[in-house]
Amino acid sequence: MQELIIKPDIFRYDRTEDFVREFKIGKGDLILTNQYIYEPYFKKLNLECDAAFQENYGSGEPSDVMVETMRKDINKDYRRVIGVGGGTVLDIAKLFALETGASLTDLYNGKIQPVKKRKLILIPTTCGTGSEVTNISILAFHRLETKKGLASDALYADTAVLLPQLLGSLPKKVFAASSIDALIHAIESSLSPKANTTTRMFGYKAIEMILKGYQKIAEKGDGVRPLLSEQFLLASNYAGIAFGNAGCAAVHALSYPLGAAYHVAHGESNYALFSGVMKNYLEIKTDGEMQKLKQWISWILECRETEAFQKLDELLGHIMKRKPLHEYGMKEKEIELFTDSVLQNQQRLLANNFVELSRDRIMKIYKELF
Repeated sequence: MQELIIKPDIFRYDRTEDFVREFKIGKGDLILTNQYIYEPYFKKLNLECDAAFQENYGSGEPSDVMVETMRKDINKDYRRVIGVGGGTVLDIAKLFALETGASLTDLYNGKIQPVKKRKLILIPTTCGTGSEVTNISILAFHRLETKKGLASDALYADTAVLLPQLLGSLPKKVFAASSIDALIHAIESSLSPKANTTTRMFGYKAIEMILKGYQKIAEKGDGVRPLLSEQFLLASNYAGIAFGNAGCAAVHALSYPLGAAYHVAHGESNYALFSGVMKNYLEIKTDGEMQKLKQWISWILECRETEAFQKLDELLGHIMKRKPLHEYGMKEKEIELFTDSVLQNQQRLLANNFVELSRDRIMKIYKELF
């Protein structure tokens, strides 16, 4: 039985200049990024490659409309695609490393198989998605009002590059949402029935690094955060390795309709559902891997096992205030619609649940968080 897959080679550099020099970035390369990243870190290097800025094609989460619009402009036969950014940029960059003629709807519905055409280098600038080491790309499909995931070995990067320097000016809200997303990746993948000793080693280490970083921020204030950039970037990477092998589950599945319908950032929408899913898991089953997870969290937070999730919720509240679902605009009548959307579109994720969640149980989670 296969224990672990880590497809990209992983590099780490202190400075952007070192990466550019060693990888000989130049003609035939496309850097897909954001202008606020490109200007301070890449423009001064006078590179001969092309650059495209994601924000010129729309804001927020990656969508089918955004990618289709970009395709019209980005049509050269590049040898390498270099994605530098958060989850939106990295997920889009994966698609531009493929043959670009395929219908997005057919790709994400599994009617056609993705075919890789170009070398792909991914450089995260947030500490949450772990997308640089996964074979998954998530898109919001506006007409369906949901998100869908495409998972294929063709989406693996050839190289993942960790540059903690790029996290130095990360806004507080983006840091909070992305790092909580990484924490949820680590927890969901550790509880997944597909997990094993090796994947949990990465997941549990990520949980420890993130929570200890949060404790420092809660104690010393947000000013200490830039000093923790490498710690959070590595934790996100470890969590990406864990969930890239063992998968995410109900938290992500239930968050997708909310994120797609009300344009809630991925990490924040996951956070909105996290406590509700964990509470309902615990109502159904408290032993097995859940017991081990509680022991790990209680050891990190120095509390009793029975208080582990309560203390975790309090610590997360220091990083980001969790809002009820109605504050995002969700209507009570949408509880049933969201539930049916999850059951129809997110079976890939629901297969990784710690315990099976019925339709009634999913509706209960939405109601309790509403």
